[in-house]
Amino acid sequence: MAQNNSGRIVFAAILAIFVYGVIAAMLGVLLASFKLTPEESGNIALAQAIGMIIASLSAGPIIDKQGKKIALVAALALIAVSLFMLPGTASYNERAGWVFVLGLGGGILVTAANALAGDVNEERRSSTLNFLNLFFGLGGMATPLIAANLVNNNAQMLCWLAAGLAAVTFVVHLTTPMPAPKGAGGAMFEGAGAMLGRPALWLLAAFLFLYVAAEIGVWNWLAKYLISRGLTENQAQNIVGSGFAFGILVGRVVVSRILIKISAPTVTLASSALMLITTYLMLNTSDPTFAWIAVFAAGIAMAPVFPTTLGMVGDAFPKSTATAMGIVITFGWVGLAVSSRIIGALGGDDPAKLGTALLVLPVVSALMVVINLALRPMLNKA
Repeated sequence: MAQNNSGRIVFAAILAIFVYGVIAAMLGVLLASFKLTPEESGNIALAQAIGMIIASLSAGPIIDKQGKKIALVAALALIAVSLFMLPGTASYNERAGWVFVLGLGGGILVTAANALAGDVNEERRSSTLNFLNLFFGLGGMATPLIAANLVNNNAQMLCWLAAGLAAVTFVVHLTTPMPAPKGAGGAMFEGAGAMLGRPALWLLAAFLFLYVAAEIGVWNWLAKYLISRGLTENQAQNIVGSGFAFGILVGRVVVSRILIKISAPTVTLASSALMLITTYLMLNTSDPTFAWIAVFAAGIAMAPVFPTTLGMVGDAFPKSTATAMGIVITFGWVGLAVSSRIIGALGGDDPAKLGTALLVLPVVSALMVVINLALRPMLNKA
């Protein structure tokens, strides 16, 4: 593609991934303002997750057939409209409905934006995806900072600011020339049978499922565990909020350069092994400084896994990239949905048993090592 178009595509992809980071952190702020019961809050979060799962599964074939632009502008339109409407809703059912629409938009956006980013430089797809997904983290950090410091936790203002950002991004994507769809001219599901029959697809899906389950386990449970070990609530929240998040941001910057010379399967194998070590270490300390260091190291270890896995999907399925990405991302959303339920079922709600329940994190990391070793010959052959 022409160099000037490549720059515009990079800018469009950065904006899209930043928008997704912003809306990914939005629900936590909104639920506090809705004043719902715990059951209602859980159901609204489930509505968003269902929307994302449906969107991820259905968006891929459309992107491969019709192109990324139509998916991106549709996703951004859904996000802008739902965020504009949400503050004015008065009933629980209306809120759940618009959050479902927000999930649909978010699910389409993350699949289409990562597929677009992978087209910028196919020879360095994993490196590019790691760099661009840095902006997901920045978007996720921006939402609570803006909510607390600029709009004083005013849900309406926060939603309208995010809707405005989505609308601007909509215009950028609408006017940006994008590559032709890879499946243009063929049937909608042409080649789907062969793709679904390849074990590599399902191993990549299982790999991302396990990874997302581990990352969400840290976000949702680690602060509670550190408090049970004697740390104050502020110490625990700062360790997770600064140490883990900062580790992910730093890791993606560093690994985007490493991936230029080292293969994606090797990087994800190293990441999985380091996840095993660092998650075990952070579960065996009561010292705030050592806990921060261990959690920061865990963030660095986890940083490349999500974007690099999508890079491996793109390399292994060059003709049905978005469809394959959508399937693998969907398994990631399933991991998000079940992670806390698994930890809770193992005793996560009992402070005395929480440490044992969180051993799920190093166990999941060990399973990722095994899956990566099984994947390597398949990916090399591809």
